Amino acid sequence: MTSRADQAIAALRKGHEDLTALVRGLTSEQLTGPSAASEWDLSQVISHLGSGAEINLEAVRASLEGRPAPEFEFNKGVWARWDGMTPDERAVEFPIANQRLVEAYEAFDATQRAEHRIDIGWMPEPVDVATSAVLRLTEFGYHDWDVRAGLDPSATLAPEAAVLIDDRIEGLFGWIAKPAYLDGRTADLLVTLTDLGEQRGLHLKDPVTLGAAPASPDGELSLTLEAFLRLAAGRLSVQHTPADVKITGPISLDDLRAVFPGY
Repeated sequence: MTSRADQAIAALRKGHEDLTALVRGLTSEQLTGPSAASEWDLSQVISHLGSGAEINLEAVRASLEGRPAPEFEFNKGVWARWDGMTPDERAVEFPIANQRLVEAYEAFDATQRAEHRIDIGWMPEPVDVATSAVLRLTEFGYHDWDVRAGLDPSATLAPEAAVLIDDRIEGLFGWIAKPAYLDGRTADLLVTLTDLGEQRGLHLKDPVTLGAAPASPDGELSLTLEAFLRLAAGRLSVQHTPADVKITGPISLDDLRAVFPGY
């Protein structure tokens, strides 16, 4: 039986192979061109993924060796080294660093995937392999999209990543949702995920929550799961909004974009 850890690790492998193939084909001019992350060019997004791979790998290795999670000074050193690379160097080094991390996850046997715990430093306690892999997949999946959407505005999240990111999207609301932008307005939206035939409730208040479909919604948001996940992470700008996204009621898409400004 395929476990959640197995799914996440397989998704990390596919994401690595697909993004590596893309990165290796980029020209120097493309690497310094805009990504979908407004403050970064493509090489800076790639740098972020490469440095993140190194930091995650150190946490995995520390857990296997019985050491504490890497301290912030370790992270700062990794970031400084990647920041100092040229765009072309980042494109060369990213596949190497990310390959090592993916291989480290793949090396966990079935028992470890079920029982091993990894201290990633910023969670209140060590997490299981599945959670650690999904956390990395969430970071990887969104920034993979940042790269692809910088080249093609119609790019979408990888489907194998999206289904696992969805498992923890509400857990991100605590730090990515900004209900203050609604200036005291509240609303219960019916969210219809058109590709899944599923309905949920998006409760716009403080804090923003996701739950069962409301019996008397104030409006309806209709879109695919992939588009909803990008909306929640600030990646559904006008340029990147599919034509089939619809909303009714007192809350507009621009309101939702303000509530979910991204990171």
